[in-house]
Amino acid sequence: MPAYHFTLNGEAVSVEVATDLPLLWVLRDVLGVTGPKYGCGVGVCGACTSHLDGQAFRPCIQPVSGVVGRQVTTIEGLGGEGLHPVQQAWIAEDVAQCGFCQPGQIMAAVGLLSQNPNPSDAEIDAVMSENVCRCGTYVRIRAAIKRAAQALRDAGTGG
Repeated sequence: MPAYHFTLNGEAVSVEVATDLPLLWVLRDVLGVTGPKYGCGVGVCGACTSHLDGQAFRPCIQPVSGVVGRQVTTIEGLGGEGLHPVQQAWIAEDVAQCGFCQPGQIMAAVGLLSQNPNPSDAEIDAVMSENVCRCGTYVRIRAAIKRAAQALRDAGTGG
């Protein structure tokens, strides 16, 4: 099997797996990174949302061969030593219920704020409706994104 080299949460990694193995299974089963969840396996539900070179993407439909030499960030690598402002807002707004979708929701929110530091309700809804929350906490998700956007603006940083 070929070896694939990429950066995961700031650390260089190398894995020897089948070329077409979805990155989600490499993350979870080979590297032990369990934040991205398996939901649908076809890139629809958003439970696995992570970042590839700073952009939100779905590792369940990305073969590992497509991330060679690139930067992959999961919820585990989001805040560095502390919590990211989106994670802080999630806690402050008491967003999570069951919690299953929350890593993907948070990563999608960070991706949104990195592209749009002051999104409208409609813009938030458009992006976040691509991530399914069976508990229906969308109102709190929107409030948390607005809180995080304000915190990022106050700190003078982007998403």
